[in-house]
Amino acid sequence: MTKVFPVMLIALDVAAAAVYAACGDWRRFIYWLAAATLTATVTF
Repeated sequence: MTKVFPVMLIALDVAAAAVYAACGDWRRFIYWLAAATLTATVTF
C-alpha cells in the first residue's frame, strides 16, 4: 500500500513519454523516460 503513489507517478511518467514519442519530440521522451526510471530505481 505504501508504493501506490510512486507506482502511479511512474505510470504517469511513462504515459507522458509515450505522448511525446508519438509527437516525435525525442528530447522530452527521453526526459520523461529517465524520470520514470529514476523514480523506479529510488522506490524499488
